[in-house]
Amino acid sequence: MLRRLAVVVACAAFVAAGCSAPGAPQVTFFVDGDSVQAAPLMHCDVRVRSCEQGGTATLPARPGYPVQVSVPAEVSDAPWVVITQYANASGERQEPKWRFFSPGTRHAYTVTGDRPGDQVLTVEIQQVGAAYAADQAGDPLLDDSGDPQLVTRGIWILRIEPV
Repeated sequence: MLRRLAVVVACAAFVAAGCSAPGAPQVTFFVDGDSVQAAPLMHCDVRVRSCEQGGTATLPARPGYPVQVSVPAEVSDAPWVVITQYANASGERQEPKWRFFSPGTRHAYTVTGDRPGDQVLTVEIQQVGAAYAADQAGDPLLDDSGDPQLVTRGIWILRIEPV
């Protein structure tokens, strides 16, 4: 009897674990021989109605070293953006660089500054959701091109500690 109870409890635990909702996707960052899997700073459902909050990741890196980014299919199957903040060799912050990827076209990207001695400071990954920004009447807010302004569904951030 006790053995049957143990088997039933083990099976119930296995079924419950298999039915739990998957966690938010993680993005992997590689730089200067180290890597980190980053949970999102923010991740929402596809309609951006229910969101979870998280934190940022940090890695040390020397100037001139690129940052490699790897995103899972759950991120790359939607439009996603890489935003890079960096400083030049004199330590002066430069204008952020933006790179957009269409759904399903890319799972990885290498971030660099413009010159060999540039120091990457922050890499931000944004995943676009199916929602758009709207006014109080529910009408979409349009960008300069007349397209609806899409809303970010997920954000992952890597902060670099210059070495």
